[in-house]
Amino acid sequence: MAERMRAEGSSVAGSADGGSPGQGGVAKWFAIYTLGRLAIAAVLIGLLWVLGLPGTPGFLFGVLLAMPVSYLVLRRVREQLTGALVARSDRKQRLRAELRGSDADDG
Repeated sequence: MAERMRAEGSSVAGSADGGSPGQGGVAKWFAIYTLGRLAIAAVLIGLLWVLGLPGTPGFLFGVLLAMPVSYLVLRRVREQLTGALVARSDRKQRLRAELRGSDADDG
């Protein structure tokens, strides 16, 4: 996916609506994504407990259900996180090339 975003010239991480890929961009989106996953799991576990699936089975089934729900619900946040990671990787490659004294395209 990262290669596809580079090839398409995606502006997900640096766009006006998507936040900055600068300092803390990765950490911000990672925190949002992690808290979102935890919140979804907590809601599903609580819902299952209220519906009558008590204890450990309710907890395990809630955690299991949280995976596909998070994948669907947090798509935009995951794309922002991926964009921030791609931007950071590009920045690191550019800095390494500058330190080597070679062109970034040399490879």
